[in-house]
Amino acid sequence: MKPLTPEQQVSPAEIEQFRQDGVIVLRQKFSTEWIDLLRETIDESRNRPSPHLVSHTKDPNAPAYLEDFWSWSMFDGFEKFVHQSPTSAHAMQLLGAERINLVMDNWFMREAGSKSRPPFHQDLSYFDFFGTMCVLWLPLEPVTKENGIAFVRGSHLWGKHFMRVRFADGHNADVSDTTTVNGVTYELPPDINSDPDAYDLASFDLELGDCIYFDMRTLHGGLSDVIPTETIRRYTLRMTKEDGVLRYRGDWAKGEREMFEAAGYKEGDAIAGDFFPQLYPATGSAKA
Repeated sequence: MKPLTPEQQVSPAEIEQFRQDGVIVLRQKFSTEWIDLLRETIDESRNRPSPHLVSHTKDPNAPAYLEDFWSWSMFDGFEKFVHQSPTSAHAMQLLGAERINLVMDNWFMREAGSKSRPPFHQDLSYFDFFGTMCVLWLPLEPVTKENGIAFVRGSHLWGKHFMRVRFADGHNADVSDTTTVNGVTYELPPDINSDPDAYDLASFDLELGDCIYFDMRTLHGGLSDVIPTETIRRYTLRMTKEDGVLRYRGDWAKGEREMFEAAGYKEGDAIAGDFFPQLYPATGSAKA
C-alpha cells in the first residue's frame, strides 16, 4: 500500500479528538481543484437531478433548501471525488479501519434568502445502516460559526438512538415519544434549540479546503437563524469500516430500503458491492 500523502494524513491527536467528541475539523485537506469540481458538478446535478432530489422548504415560492443523494454514479465529477479524493484515507484513520466502503453521498444547497435550516438529528437512524461509520461535511464556500452546523460533543457515546426527523419542519411522522424496532428503542431528539446552553456544542469557522468529519451517531443541526445572503453548497459522504451491515430500522426508512432491495441487497448483507463500492484501499475502479 502506498504511503499516505500530507493531504491524506490525520494526526494521532485529531484521531483521539474525533473518538472523544464525535467530531473533528481537518484543515486544508482539499485543494481548490476539488472544491471547483464539486461546485461545477452540483450545478450540473441541479440542472439534471437524480430521482432523489428534494426541497426541504415547504413554500414552493420561497428560496429553497435543496438536497440530492446517491447521485455519485450519475456524474463523473462526483464519482471522481468519491474514488480519488483524500476522503477515504481520512475515514480509514479516524475509524481505525482495514477497509472503507462508501455508504452514500449527498449535496445540499441553501439559496440566498432561505430561512430553512436542518433540525438537530442523528444520521445513523435515518437508514438501515449499522456499523462504525463517519461523515465528511465539506463546505464549498467559507463558513462561520453563525451559518454552519453545530455538533453535540460526545453525543455519539450516549448509547441512544434517535428517530428520524423531517428537515422540512423538524418533526417525525411518528408522534410517540419512543418506538422500538428489532429490539432497538428510538427516542425523539432533544430540543437543543430551545436550551443550547444545556449542551456542550461545537461549531467552527472554516476556510475553503477545511472540512469536518463526524461520527454517524453524533447529534448535529442548525443552531443559528442567520439567513444566507448568497447561495451556499455543501457536499457530504457517509462511509463505513468493514463491519457495516444492513439492518431493518423503522418504516421511515422504507423508501431507501426499496432502493437497496432493487439492487439485490437484503437484511443482514454487508455494506459492500456495486451499490456501496470499496474506496480504501482503492480498487482501481474510478474514472480517470
